[in-house]
Amino acid sequence: MNYLARDTRYDAMTYRRCGNSGLKLPALSLGLWHNFGSVDAFSTQLEILKYAFDHGITHFDLANNYGPVPGSAEENFGRVLAREFKSYRDELIVSSKAGYLMWPGPYGDWGSKKYLVSSLDQSLQRMGLDYVDVFYHHRPDPETPLEETMAALDLLVRQGKALYVGLSNYTADQTQRAEAILNDLGTPLLIHQPRYSMLDRWVEDGLLDVLGKRGIGCIAFSPLAQGLLTSRYLKEVPADSRMAKAHGFLKQEALTPERHAQLLALNDLAAARGQSLAQMAISWLLKDERVTSVLIGASSVAQLSDNLAALDKLTFTKEELQAIEKLL
Repeated sequence: MNYLARDTRYDAMTYRRCGNSGLKLPALSLGLWHNFGSVDAFSTQLEILKYAFDHGITHFDLANNYGPVPGSAEENFGRVLAREFKSYRDELIVSSKAGYLMWPGPYGDWGSKKYLVSSLDQSLQRMGLDYVDVFYHHRPDPETPLEETMAALDLLVRQGKALYVGLSNYTADQTQRAEAILNDLGTPLLIHQPRYSMLDRWVEDGLLDVLGKRGIGCIAFSPLAQGLLTSRYLKEVPADSRMAKAHGFLKQEALTPERHAQLLALNDLAAARGQSLAQMAISWLLKDERVTSVLIGASSVAQLSDNLAALDKLTFTKEELQAIEKLL
């Protein structure tokens, strides 16, 4: 039986305008960095994606090398698109990126026009799409002229392979220079995707100000610090957790005694608000109007459902914010 999305899917989700553009994104977007590769159960992936869309998550974020193996997240998402979401394509925002190592040799990494154009062609083939809604350069390239990288993004928009372009992991200064080049070319910079969480606040050192002043959207990735800002590690490291996975990015060394004590104290504040630690961490990011969307991951429908509940309580009292600040 073909999948039929819920009629009420847009009722509870909040949508925020992306900078000065005409595009709105859901307050929560779903990232496929983890849990959607060839090593993960496809049936679980399908359940998560259906549940996300049924609850108003219209934005699905990928990259060429997401897996493992690299490329398999896009392949799996393409299977879901063809099998279940085909009739809903115009209700979806699909994004992808290139900038990290994807294939061997001098043309499979960084920011040359050769790499970016080839990579998006491969991504579209893996997903079975004619275009992506947003295409990002995944990280700045210290050796390729910024003009060449931005010209590649502009070219892909003009070819109809991407509707909008974005940056990820660029500093405030790099973002300003990239935006100026894109503006001269006639392709506005839609959005920036930085790593941002309670435990990682580098974007507050100028980047958020640039995005706010220039009317560029912001979508925060790793909002739960790879899972540290959840209840998973308050007692011990579960055997099935991201930290316990051999191929994961979160290592056990990250959970120092000092960090553990900090997480316990933050968890107490969340409980006093009637939230889980993860919910409070997401709400804390969305309190800033410059943050268009928060990019969450999910290994199960239950985890996704818990994160969605963060939208039920987005406001903080002055006292709550002061108490949180003392712990960060």
